[in-house]
Amino acid sequence: MSAPQKPAADAAATPEASPEATRTSFSQRYAGQSTLAGDGERLALFADLDRDPVKADAKVNDPVALREALSALYAVVQSDFRYQPKDRTALMAYRRMRQQSATLSAWAAQKAYFDWLSRNDPMAWMVLDPVVTVQPDAVIFEVFSKDEGSYAQLTIDKKALKFDGEPTYGTTNVDFSKTLFDGVQRMRSYRDTRLSIGRDAVALQTDESSVVEKRIQVPDAWLRGFLQVQSAATLTETAFSLAPVDLYNALRHLRLNGDRRRGGRAVRVELVPGETPRLVLEPWETVISTTQGVYTGRTPQVVRVWGRRRLMMLRRFLPFVESVDVHLLGSGLPGFWVLRAGPLTFTLGLTGFTSANWSRSLTFDVLLPRPDTEEHPERAAVLEWLEANWSGKASAIAKATSLKPADARAALQHLCQEGLVMFDLARDVFRLRPLAAQPIDPARLAYRNPRERDAHDLLAAKDAVKLVKEDRIYGQGIELTGKVNVAAEKREYRPQMLVDGEGRVRKAECTCRFYRANKLKEGPCAHIYAVRLAHARLEAKRAAGRGRSRATVTVETRTYSRRKGASEAIYQVGLDRARLRIRWGNRGDERLRLQQLVFDTPADARDAYFARIDDLEANGFLDATAG
Repeated sequence: MSAPQKPAADAAATPEASPEATRTSFSQRYAGQSTLAGDGERLALFADLDRDPVKADAKVNDPVALREALSALYAVVQSDFRYQPKDRTALMAYRRMRQQSATLSAWAAQKAYFDWLSRNDPMAWMVLDPVVTVQPDAVIFEVFSKDEGSYAQLTIDKKALKFDGEPTYGTTNVDFSKTLFDGVQRMRSYRDTRLSIGRDAVALQTDESSVVEKRIQVPDAWLRGFLQVQSAATLTETAFSLAPVDLYNALRHLRLNGDRRRGGRAVRVELVPGETPRLVLEPWETVISTTQGVYTGRTPQVVRVWGRRRLMMLRRFLPFVESVDVHLLGSGLPGFWVLRAGPLTFTLGLTGFTSANWSRSLTFDVLLPRPDTEEHPERAAVLEWLEANWSGKASAIAKATSLKPADARAALQHLCQEGLVMFDLARDVFRLRPLAAQPIDPARLAYRNPRERDAHDLLAAKDAVKLVKEDRIYGQGIELTGKVNVAAEKREYRPQMLVDGEGRVRKAECTCRFYRANKLKEGPCAHIYAVRLAHARLEAKRAAGRGRSRATVTVETRTYSRRKGASEAIYQVGLDRARLRIRWGNRGDERLRLQQLVFDTPADARDAYFARIDDLEANGFLDATAG
């Protein structure tokens, strides 16, 4: 990578890229409005006219289960858990439009509404309509929420359908409006229902003027999040199973109890090999002992999962579920909940952060490869095989293409981030799935903004970014002090921030001009970005190197916990060169007891530090450092 240029973040007068430059345009045209046609006999889903033709016509074996699965899918695609201030301007304009179209038919009124949106609010469509993929073994629906917090995938196995004729395989978008959702609610078990997907899902006497066109300006950040979260499913390492009643018990408690301002809003998962997993709901410390089976992993751990309120979107589908598999990347990182209901499988991916939480997003970025525009023969070989075979496991693809397993998996992950391939976590297979009709430019999705790009350039420069100090403050988090040397400006900046236990930056400041002029109103400067990324990379190295090389550790803090009945004992052991700091007590105590020890040399302090850790692990304490 070339030497870093002068960061745009330090030029207070330098404007950010225009909103239009950070959006990707999509055009979707439908020949009709998706609905439940006839007397509830046909679920007609109109496909995009601008994409390759995709067609499927089949009888649904269990209409009620499909009804609830599609209802959960609609809940995800419409969800937005971000704070929304009240604004009556748009409401009054919408009411005027409704009055003007009151005498029109439903079809003409919808077309008038879309035309009105394209003139008055071109940014109203923030998400794509559901992406539908028809393949030889299944029909798959994919959606991503408006707040970039939830990804959902509904897989309908071919056993759930009785096809008439040979389907036309491929990927398209389908119209999924409130009208369709209302129609889905009329599906019943006592009458036959057919699922029709195609450009002409039902016979319509329409002309070209009746075609409804949606011009969608999708924020690149939203598109980037869609691809990243889907690609992240390939990285999950921690997995365990729940019974449907276990998830129901957690949702019931959340429904009956409102969140509090303080005390945490996570689901803490306690995993001990040979024991059933435990779900602990913060801040009430309610413990739910699961009943599906024991945890089969090798390492005991505690993982904190956020976004728990989003699990409520599963409540309608839950009565049909037979088992729940949970796949986690780590505390504060995306997690995936796979609900299996016979031939129907619903996968809900939770990012653990909203689009505004840039700090946790940066931590997540460290795990994924950066998108690039270079030509790679491995990717071309993998893509060619999938175009011929539609889907396959990574091992089978590597064998068929004569690639090393690591190279094949890396190529598949890059193709996922480019929007050409998807990973079906429930079946552990990769599928051909072009997200859009036109190729997506990966260069546009590499960074969220120019300042983040500058931060990566600074990290690539030798000795440009240094972590000067890490100070763990009990009850608040880690205070980071960095030093960023920008050679092009011949200046040194001192960014400082406080990262709480949930991975969010509570406070941040810098000595640069951009911060002095804007504070954090325009987002963090490149130097704050760089220090946060440097710390995330350091934490990833520490997590990967634990238990292998203790001789190089000079600064580290670990937290351990052990449950006994309703109480939970906490030990926090911190090493800071020649100092050893130990805190202990019960979770929920306002203050933990504190002991500080000073040694003659860092080596003596390190030996005492690891002796304490070994003793805690030998006595059944779980490593809850990230949790």
